[in-house]
Amino acid sequence: MFTRVSVCVLHFLLFSFQDPTAHPYHFQDDPYLSPRTSSEFRLYSLSQESGRSAAKFFVNSNPKFFTTDFAEPHIPCLMPETVSLLLEETSEEALKERISLRKVTAAVDMYDQLLQTGTAVSMETTHELLDLICLYCDRDPVQEGGQQEVRRRKGRFRRASDQLRFTWKENCNAERIFNLLPERDTQCYSALIRGMVKHGAYAKAFSVYTDMLNNRVTADVHIFNALMAAAPDLRDKYNERWDLITELLNQMRQQKVQPNLLTFNGVLKALRRCGFLAKTQALYTLNEMKAMGIAPSLASFDHVLAVFSKTGKRGVRFQYTETSPAQSLCLDNKDLDLGYKVQSLVEQGENWRLLGDSYQQSVYYGRFFNLLCMMEHIDVVLKWYRRLIPSLYYPNPQGLKDLLQALDTDSRLDMLPTIWKDIRSLGHDNKSDLVEELLTLMARDRHSPEVQEAFAACALDVKSAFGADRGRPSLEWSSSSLSHITCLLLRANKTPQAWEMLQLFKSKNRVPDEGLLDDFLSACSGAVSPDKAVELVQLSAAFGLPATPRLAKRTLAEFNV
Repeated sequence: MFTRVSVCVLHFLLFSFQDPTAHPYHFQDDPYLSPRTSSEFRLYSLSQESGRSAAKFFVNSNPKFFTTDFAEPHIPCLMPETVSLLLEETSEEALKERISLRKVTAAVDMYDQLLQTGTAVSMETTHELLDLICLYCDRDPVQEGGQQEVRRRKGRFRRASDQLRFTWKENCNAERIFNLLPERDTQCYSALIRGMVKHGAYAKAFSVYTDMLNNRVTADVHIFNALMAAAPDLRDKYNERWDLITELLNQMRQQKVQPNLLTFNGVLKALRRCGFLAKTQALYTLNEMKAMGIAPSLASFDHVLAVFSKTGKRGVRFQYTETSPAQSLCLDNKDLDLGYKVQSLVEQGENWRLLGDSYQQSVYYGRFFNLLCMMEHIDVVLKWYRRLIPSLYYPNPQGLKDLLQALDTDSRLDMLPTIWKDIRSLGHDNKSDLVEELLTLMARDRHSPEVQEAFAACALDVKSAFGADRGRPSLEWSSSSLSHITCLLLRANKTPQAWEMLQLFKSKNRVPDEGLLDDFLSACSGAVSPDKAVELVQLSAAFGLPATPRLAKRTLAEFNV
């Protein structure tokens, strides 16, 4: 059995020895399902999650087939969930069982039976019952994978109405049980007020809060947090909304209730709906948090970022903020230092979870990588490139073009063959603009023989990508791509392969440029190949090139024909 020490060691190993070039761990069982793009990542992830949900549904629907527990120690998630009631007698233990299984209707019925039989229910159990009823708005929760859940998810994006599908009803079971209580403490009021706010009964929540004050019951921080969230919906004007929030904060001070992070986040979230007051009061709220020793969270600066984005002031710097919009600001302002600060925040603990789904992660890392390619030295860019791809980021063609431009800026074109291998592995070898950019950079200048040899090998590999039928759109030959590959082969003294490329011009109805034909003639002169030189002149004449007479004159001068 694992001990605390062994678990700590495993946790340390997990975060200390990670292969940045490996795919995410949940794809490593089947190499065929290693994604190459963000869309494939999403498709494979959803497929795995669908299969996991289907297996879980089957296990829970047929628990009699899964009674043997082989795991040592016991792993509860691998066994069927206990969803059937075992206690049928009228007792507080039966009530607790129904509460733990989230059987709202059954729990209310059992509570009523206990009251009818004169059985006293402990205040602790009553608190749990009120919490359950208020959380699910006096209805049984929809089981995961149920028909209603599937219907809600299918066919459209989630909207705000999905989150408030159930509204608070007058004199529901929560209110009835609350009114039947001989004594109502802070936790009872807290459950009722939070349930009303969660399910849209804002005015009624404040009414219950007023009743609580009249009964001389002190509120807790959870009550104030809920009322903060309801304040913007209770007032129409911006000034009135802020006045109500200020009044609640003053009441917290009078009742000596210590605010927490959720309190300030509630204030900042409410300020997003306070118009012109938001900009000033948001910064005051952050200063108050600092004075109280409460560190802002990502949600805190998400709200602040939304406030300043609405007012058009996009130059505000934050130490913590929502990740994707933050990197957008860094990229827009070309602020590399701030981009590194945002990335360091993502790397802290499990903050990476706040990046969102696979698409949002791709957007974030794409912006960060674009900023690096634009502002950072190429050696640092390549370090981040190996660190992010493919374990965290699947670059799109534009991201790879940014990398090619960075290599060109810092004169590191010798890395182009390596980048081409990554382009192929990522499935972008059928993007014509990306391949053209790569070939243009390789063919633009002459390099050392070693580099030219590597470029020629790369050019032959690029050639194999044209016309390849792999179940997706293939590349079409253009005059520039044919010229670049032919030029690279000539520079590496691969004349036979270059001559094969020259024949493709004719078969693909493309016209070579004059400079390429001059290079070919020079290669023929160096190899003393008069027959190839004559054939080259004939090919030029077939294309009707104006340089044909000059090529013929040069051929007669350099060869004995």
